Amino acid sequence: MKHALSVTRRDNFAAWYQQVIAEADLAEESGVRGCMVIRPWGYGIWERIQTLMDARIKAAGVENCYFPLFIPLSFFEKEADHVDGFAKEMAVVTHHRLVQGPKGGLIPDPESKLEEPLVVRPTSETVIGAAMSRWVQSWRDLPLMVNQWANVVRWEMRTRMFLRTTEFLWQEGHTAHATRDDAMAETMRALEMYRAFAEGPLAMPVVAGEKPENERFPGAVATFSIEAMMQDGKALQAGTSHYLGTGFAEASGIRYQDREGTQQYAHTTSWGVSTRMIGGVIMTHGDDDGLRCPPQIAPHQIIIIPMLRETEEDDAILDYCRALLSDLRAISAFGEPVRAHLDARAGKASGKRWAWVKKGAPIIVEVGPRDVASGNVAALRRDQLYREDGKVGSAFLARDAFVAGAAAQLEAIQAALHAEAKARMEANITRGVTDLAAHFAGDDKVIGWAEVQWARPSGAALDAVVEQIKALKLTMRNVPSDAAPADGPCIFTGEPAVERILVGRAY
Repeated sequence: MKHALSVTRRDNFAAWYQQVIAEADLAEESGVRGCMVIRPWGYGIWERIQTLMDARIKAAGVENCYFPLFIPLSFFEKEADHVDGFAKEMAVVTHHRLVQGPKGGLIPDPESKLEEPLVVRPTSETVIGAAMSRWVQSWRDLPLMVNQWANVVRWEMRTRMFLRTTEFLWQEGHTAHATRDDAMAETMRALEMYRAFAEGPLAMPVVAGEKPENERFPGAVATFSIEAMMQDGKALQAGTSHYLGTGFAEASGIRYQDREGTQQYAHTTSWGVSTRMIGGVIMTHGDDDGLRCPPQIAPHQIIIIPMLRETEEDDAILDYCRALLSDLRAISAFGEPVRAHLDARAGKASGKRWAWVKKGAPIIVEVGPRDVASGNVAALRRDQLYREDGKVGSAFLARDAFVAGAAAQLEAIQAALHAEAKARMEANITRGVTDLAAHFAGDDKVIGWAEVQWARPSGAALDAVVEQIKALKLTMRNVPSDAAPADGPCIFTGEPAVERILVGRAY
């Protein structure tokens, strides 16, 4: 069977991923290493993620705000573990003016050197901590919960669109609490929000759990993540939530007077997701014809394509399509008006159809003169692109019946994408593995993850484990919150295991 893309997932997953991004008009290179131009369809998906996530954040009592892109270097120096964790990724501004150089061209003006270097925001714990130290004075000021939608810069050595870029878009929540229990409750609330969001609007099944000590956010006491399995069996960390203890509060001076009049340090958290989620959606749902976009995050859920031939019939076809568009927009799916779009651009209908197939539009409707005459539409579900005989699976339906069933169809597509990905993930998590080297050896391109028992080692013992799995090109993902209790020896140390952890290859 011939597909819309020239490379398949099985033949070259990395090349397939890049081709999906290009053919679906999601993003393109910008001319700056590691930075991308996010095109309207790709940014539309991010806007949908933003809209749906922002509602959940605000429902939890978190308020949006904005903090500067530039952060004084001294802010980072207050928190040693934090600065060590990000030092190699920081972009630093040292001058504020350019002048003509002696050999032509522009160079930084030596006279414009900043008194203090400014770090281009890699994350905002330090600058938000400085603000919190001003805003928090009493127990009455707690909890303090803020979020910002912003861009960040981390000077990555190896970049890949949406997955690991020098600049990316994200949201970052930051909260301060009176007690450890309150802060931990917020940490776990954010984690559950991310889990439910991935499983819901993204139709992307994930495993939620705590990261091992070596994978913690720099300066955090505990880090929790949602891990998604891509179609090649690799893991993608799709969101994180961190309990920061009082370390950042001590560094930033976030103190409050408790009910007894004693000064206490606040317990803080941070949590975030980014445009990496789009990469996860591509690699979870894409097929050899392009992206399959879950209806809840699709910028357009139903595309109407009139089959125009530059004849007198065109006006009637367009009128028919406009009326169909209006009727579709009047119905609701997932508690929102259906996002229908009329593609009346010049060009062959078949060419436009395949362009929308590659973008992953959930439902594509074609209307020709015969459909107008008979009151029908030709509807194509993106998740059921082909019939058993290999031909495109367009279904001819009465117009009114299609409109009446459109919301149910969108909901069915959303559910089908999640069910397919869920079954694939569960089929590729192997339990009872006793030899990681043997399990991950061989030519099988989709090995998945191994859930193994471990003793939660620390210090030198943990370092030895990290080196052991690093040699196998593996990483520890997280300790699933719903894993069965440990009941045997640790696969790494031989000591009695205390929990189970996922191990696999990762992005």
